[in-house]
Amino acid sequence: MPRTGRRGRAVVRNFQLLVLASCALTLPPSLLRSAAPNVLFIAVDDLSTALGCYGHPLAQTPHLDRLAATGVRFDRAYNQLPLCNPSRASVLTGLRPDTIKVYDLDRHFRAELPDIITLPQAFRRAGWWTGRVGKIYHYDVPSGIGTDGLDDPPSWDQSVNPRGRDVTEQALIVNPTPAKPVSAALSWLAADGDDAGQTDGLIATAAIRLLAEKRDRPFFLGVGFFRPHTPYVAPRKYFDLYPLEKIRLPVAPADDRADLPPLAFAHNNPTPHYGLDELTCRRALQAYYACVSFVDAQVGRLLDALDAQKLTDRTIVVLWSDHGYHLGEHQGVWQKRTLFEEATRAPLIIRAPAAAGNGRPASAIVEFVDIFPTLTALAGIVAPANLAGRSLAPLLQEPGRAWDGQAFSQVLRPNNGRPAMGRSVRTGRWRYTEWDGGVAGAELYDHDRDPGEYTNLAQDPAHAATRQELRARFIGRVAAGPPTSPVATSRL
Repeated sequence: MPRTGRRGRAVVRNFQLLVLASCALTLPPSLLRSAAPNVLFIAVDDLSTALGCYGHPLAQTPHLDRLAATGVRFDRAYNQLPLCNPSRASVLTGLRPDTIKVYDLDRHFRAELPDIITLPQAFRRAGWWTGRVGKIYHYDVPSGIGTDGLDDPPSWDQSVNPRGRDVTEQALIVNPTPAKPVSAALSWLAADGDDAGQTDGLIATAAIRLLAEKRDRPFFLGVGFFRPHTPYVAPRKYFDLYPLEKIRLPVAPADDRADLPPLAFAHNNPTPHYGLDELTCRRALQAYYACVSFVDAQVGRLLDALDAQKLTDRTIVVLWSDHGYHLGEHQGVWQKRTLFEEATRAPLIIRAPAAAGNGRPASAIVEFVDIFPTLTALAGIVAPANLAGRSLAPLLQEPGRAWDGQAFSQVLRPNNGRPAMGRSVRTGRWRYTEWDGGVAGAELYDHDRDPGEYTNLAQDPAHAATRQELRARFIGRVAAGPPTSPVATSRL
């Protein structure tokens, strides 16, 4: 946004007040008391909803717990494509992958829509200062740390790319599958030193500095942590929180995979548990838990900084992860890229100052494309007309209210050089998934009776009508076939 003089700033401010007045019929007065609320937009890479404030018996995440206890935790929030770049592009544009044509790790959304207005860009245009520290748009990990990655310059007034000792000490990382790069392997390092030397520690430090510098003007600050993405690197003290003898792998029925289409399983994880023995997998799980607690500590530093700067009462805090994460479920599935519940459901917490629902969880089905219209509504900013989602502001006021929610997720498989689309719809009771328009198989799960998604009912004649009703919901939302735009199948 061009710099303006005193008169120009007054014009912008008056416009914001007019917009807020126009929103007064739809937003409660308690959310309108500040004409320009700040936004602290926290992204955590590869965070499973099994951990953190979602009730895991071992996870030690006091600061995520604190945020959830003072905001609204969305227990059933779903990303649109469980892979880093497509999910982040979808969140930040408010559009579905089929609209922005981003399915892999390489394509930028502006290749398809060069003039699109992103979420931070909408705030920037409305007069907010916008900044980014760390991974908000996609970065390869660890090779992209310290670079701009697939960033979007029109989104920001300022960007900061810390690079810590976790990058320079890669030779120390334990990788039990040497044929796989550490970015895609179950690899880890219990690092020497403290938080401050790690990239995520540096990210928190830089963000805290910006909070202090910008406290006197409206800001939208994106803070993106790289962990717990592989390699699982954290200071050794966080590993010590999780004695190995307490770590257990998920258990599934022996025939869990028998009724599933081959494409249900990600091509990067063709062998259960990557062929690793149980002890090695438990060590990897320990390392993952350690990284979650490490990132939790950095989130705590940000929340403390808001309090110290007296910004808490005028700052919307959003914490999200780009997707869910598998930790050995379904007889040895790890990481992401599936359409099971573990990968499509992802953490989302929103704390809006004075929202009546703060401190209560919301069980409604919501989507990540809802984040964009929610934040613009709370800030009184006119959102682009073509957004795919809807504002969650009513749920921030009344988390238990009726909400006719459904969520759509998709993923693209290389499929031996002929890309095949998987698409999934989640309702309050059902998940229906089909591969290559149903040609390569389908899945239907009854979450009332089978929350682990162990029994595929897609071929059961008793559920034929349910399957057809759910299949009809894809129309206009998720395409059945592969995209026509270029796709780097090696990077799906």
